[in-house]
Amino acid sequence: MARPHPYDRASEDVGNIVALEHVNLLVPDQLVATSFYVSALGLTRDPYMMTGTDVMWINVGRNQFHLPTRGTQVLRGHIAIVVRHFDRLADRLKAARPLLQGTRFAWRRRDDRIDATCPWGNRYRCYPPGGRFADMELGIPYVCFDVPRGTADGIVRFYDRILGAPSRLERFENAPAAIVSAGPGQELIFRETRDARADYDGHHIQIYVADFAGPHAQLLERGLVTEESDAHQYRFEAIVDPDDGTPLFEVEHEVRSLRHPLYDRPLVNRNPDQMVMSYTRGDDAIQVG
Repeated sequence: MARPHPYDRASEDVGNIVALEHVNLLVPDQLVATSFYVSALGLTRDPYMMTGTDVMWINVGRNQFHLPTRGTQVLRGHIAIVVRHFDRLADRLKAARPLLQGTRFAWRRRDDRIDATCPWGNRYRCYPPGGRFADMELGIPYVCFDVPRGTADGIVRFYDRILGAPSRLERFENAPAAIVSAGPGQELIFRETRDARADYDGHHIQIYVADFAGPHAQLLERGLVTEESDAHQYRFEAIVDPDDGTPLFEVEHEVRSLRHPLYDRPLVNRNPDQMVMSYTRGDDAIQVG
């Protein structure tokens, strides 16, 4: 006879979404984007992929920002980043200020984090490793979207039933929110807000799923698939209540299978504290597990 155990086994379930890999935001100026994402935040431009002037990929541990250079997009909400060398972040942000004059760049130190706004208005919450984000040392632990009041419960049903992602309704910053598992140590958060929201401008997130065909069939049945990209990928945009089809929110999802050529691709991450006059041999890279 099996003995009773003290563990909540369900708390270890990841669900169908195994990774939130990247957030895609259009930027109008690659030089300005470099000053913010690389110089100020201390992140790394991918040295192997998308190295031209039309798009840049920025590595954040095992995650990325994709920044095509053809316009401006602002995510309706904020993005959390765990920063490995957090103690030097404020110095980097101060040093970047002259490079970003005349833009929407701003930053502010909070009790447990630093809030930074990119030159075009995207909001980032930068945290040190440890604490609420377990063993993540560098990465994107969550993306939080501001959604209309009364939608969080339906969003929970959408991700739970259609995407197969463990989801729950709870409060986030004193408001109802759908909390969706997006891989080990990663979440999508949909927080209800009364604030006026800008129209959706086409920014997207990219996820890897273990069950690729199941969600596709359900999305296709509801007429929600917007792009049949290739054998390894499809896209959808509308989040609806699976009970009655009521539209709840829009954000494009780039959905990839685990057979996608880029799945679990090793990413290069630099140590932003390396300086010419204080160089430490062998300390150029950050190793991310």
